Amino acid sequence: MKLIGYARVSTVEQSLDLQISALKSAGCSEIITDRGSSGADFQRPGLRKVLRHLRQGDMLIVWRLDRLGRSLVDLIQTVNGLSSRGCEFRSLTESIDTSSSGGRLVFHMMAAMAEFERAIISERTKAGMEAARARGSRIGRRPSMTSLQADAARHSIEIDLEPMVDVAARYQVHPKTLARVLRDV
Repeated sequence: MKLIGYARVSTVEQSLDLQISALKSAGCSEIITDRGSSGADFQRPGLRKVLRHLRQGDMLIVWRLDRLGRSLVDLIQTVNGLSSRGCEFRSLTESIDTSSSGGRLVFHMMAAMAEFERAIISERTKAGMEAARARGSRIGRRPSMTSLQADAARHSIEIDLEPMVDVAARYQVHPKTLARVLRDV
């Protein structure tokens, strides 16, 4: 098993020394870093490199979970992706080690909490939208054309035999949008 470390700091002024020292003490044979990268962005060059570099049986080690990323959902996706490739994950500070049953338990509890959080957000969003509809608010994007414009466009195309492209340009919509509006009205 190859132990590969990943370290990140948010600004170029910050030091990676503490993280690198801890990763070396944990036995990492290689350490890949990102400097000046936000934990919210999971497309960091160093992170992409370390994820490409890991092979079946390897372990990714970070000093703290937030060094890998700040979004719990993205953290879970990343660690699950490692697991599906036969790789393990370890966070030194939080004592999460997916190669042990206890570490997997902690990680799965975190995943369950993240799923619960997503469900609550979804329920709140739906309830808010229902309340807005009950108050008479319109939900969603503003229509591309009013019903009067759609009727006039239909007349121009079907009666006056104007090309759809020209009618769409007059109403400043794409011809496919005009076709959809005419189909749905």
